[in-house]
Amino acid sequence: MTEPAELSEEGRKRIREGLAEMRRRPDRHAKGLVIVNTGDGKGKTTAALGILMRSWGRDMKVVMLQFIKHQSANWGESRAARRMGVEIIPLGSGFTWMSKDLERDRALARAGWQRCREAIESGQYDVVILDEITYCFTYGWLDLDEVLDVLRSRPPGQHVVITGRNAPAPLIEFADLVTEMREIKHPFKSGVKEQKGIEF
Repeated sequence: MTEPAELSEEGRKRIREGLAEMRRRPDRHAKGLVIVNTGDGKGKTTAALGILMRSWGRDMKVVMLQFIKHQSANWGESRAARRMGVEIIPLGSGFTWMSKDLERDRALARAGWQRCREAIESGQYDVVILDEITYCFTYGWLDLDEVLDVLRSRPPGQHVVITGRNAPAPLIEFADLVTEMREIKHPFKSGVKEQKGIEF
């Protein structure tokens, strides 16, 4: 944790002592978390990929299921995952908000959710990442209550990471950890195109 520079030495000491005391609490325990990365800023999927990498480094079984990425996608993370032996599974047909066949996208979302549900319920994964699933709630393609029921009954200790803009309030309420990425500045707005290693 970074301490603000304007704090006095005494203030910094109190923060360190407070954190140490929290770590010593007898009721501290491990549990499977539901983590939500939302907001209008860049970095939601990138943060989820950081968890994927960290978990893989701890010999945990990880899968990422991507709702918007085209099924034939070959992004940088897909290439890296193949080398690492990690499953990243694109389930979509590209950028849905520009789609000419919304019914097909709805069917892909339902089929994709079935694969996600199977991955969660199988118990073979320590971490399941549902990348960009929030768009399926926004468009009304998936039933949020059904997804929450599956999350409630998932195997003990399993972490689920959810990414995408406009995470619905019931999901935010349910989650253990929610981070909002807020756009402050983006190179697209000054004419800079997408770049390898940054966007794909």
